[in-house]
Order: sequence, then structure tokens, then C-alpha cells
Amino acid sequence: MKIDLHTHSNSSDGTDSPGELVNKALAHGIDVIALTDHDTIAGWDGAISHLRSGISLVLGSEISCQTIDGISVHMLGLLFDEADENLQQLMAQTRENRVGRMERIISRMNEAGIEISMAEVLAQLSQGATLGRPHLADALIAKKVVKSREEAFEELLHNNSKYYIPHMSPTPEQVIKQIKAAGGVAVIAHPLASLRGRTVSLESFASMAAAGLDGVEVSHRDHTPEQRELLQSVISEFGLIATGSSDYHGNGKLNQLAEFTTEPVAFEALEAKANARRVVKA
Repeated sequence: MKIDLHTHSNSSDGTDSPGELVNKALAHGIDVIALTDHDTIAGWDGAISHLRSGISLVLGSEISCQTIDGISVHMLGLLFDEADENLQQLMAQTRENRVGRMERIISRMNEAGIEISMAEVLAQLSQGATLGRPHLADALIAKKVVKSREEAFEELLHNNSKYYIPHMSPTPEQVIKQIKAAGGVAVIAHPLASLRGRTVSLESFASMAAAGLDGVEVSHRDHTPEQRELLQSVISEFGLIATGSSDYHGNGKLNQLAEFTTEPVAFEALEAKANARRVVKA
């Protein structure tokens, strides 16, 4: 059984529509796919409308967080109630914060002689999509500054770049509590992915676990075998659930659907922690 609990569509910074994502997942023999666009649920209806026999859909979002010492964290909220107004308001605020952040990144690039405008970046977004650095990468590709998203992030847009600007976001603990209050489950995404910049300390898992953290994305392209082993020790210490996911974005990133997956027993344990059965089937 193939279970991939972290993917993106063009409702945020992926390149496939939600429907295309579901179709590709079905073609890859995936049994359970999660749609987790950044700070939005805009793609949910499109994904649901393309469901067919043979695949189930976990609806969620990858919510932007920031620790009190400024480290960026992404929290997967899965199986929550879409009608929860407090969680929707939190995601709306993080989306708004992304716009100001992008303007500041562009300003830094302009000062360094890289000619790119906010209008050119916004032209890369699908209708209603959540703004992110991959859209800036696409604008840079269109201007022939770089050749691919991978090159853009390696050379210009990584977290240690001089152009990098963190965006104001709630703390991981605040987001976990909001996800739980909305009846969902909270899984921290790629917590030790050092290629993305500074990572959370192992000690910080204590406060996240106390806030209600349910799981840790252990198996991920950006985690080394040693990092996965470290995360397994965290899981054992705090009684958390280990997941594996592709973090698929479509074209321009190496991540492939189901290159890492979640064990069925782990998914069953996660689903049991939601306050209602919300996996969608055709």
C-alpha cells in the first residue's frame, strides 16, 4: 500500500493542478495521497472532483511557522475541519505575510542588480494560489536569470542567501494547537532538512510534543540516513508517529511522487487521532 502524505499543486507552489496531481498519483499506484498546499485549502475541491476508485484523498495544508529564535518550520495539518474559522484566519494571515516578504526579497535582488518585479512574480501564480519563492524562481527562469527552480534555489533563494527574508509567522506550538482545535493532526515536515537553512533543535521537540504534535516526517529526500536515525530517537522519546512523504511539487524539483511513503500502520494511527473520519474516497 502506497501512502504519500505531503504534496503540492498549483494552488500554492506546485506545477500540477489538483486534478492532475490526483491523476498522476493514481497512475503511480498510490493508494492514499495528501494534498498539502502552503497555507491554503484552495485546491481541495479540485482534487475531490477528480477522485476515482482506487485512490483516497487526505486533505490538509502545510502551514508556515517560525520559532521564537527565527527558524522557519513547516507544519503539516491533516484531516482538519475546513469550517474551523480560527485555523482559516491563521492561514489567511500567513498568506498575507508572504506578500510583504516577497516584496522585500525582490527589493534586495534589485539592489544587487537582478532585475525582477513583483508583477513578473505574480504573473507566475495560478488563480488564487499561495505566493512562494518557487514563483520568484519561475519569474527568474522566464527572465533567463536561471535555468530551473533547482538552480534558482541553489544559487539565489536558499535560506542562507543574502536575499533571504523570513516571513512573520505563528510559532509551531501555536499552529499545532490550532490544528488540533480544528480536529486535525499535526506532523512537522522535514525538520532536519539542513539544505533549507537552520533547522530546529532536537530539544525543541519537547514543547511541540507538549502542544500536541502527532507525527514527524522522517523519510524525506532532504534527510540523511543519520538525520532519520536521530528523528527516530525523537519519535521514541515523545511517543510520536513517523511518516514518509515525497513533498512533490511537479516540474522543476527532483522530488517524485511516492519516493518516500508512510507505513499503513502509521497512517492508521494518525487517522485515529483526528476527531472525525475525513479521508475522502470516490
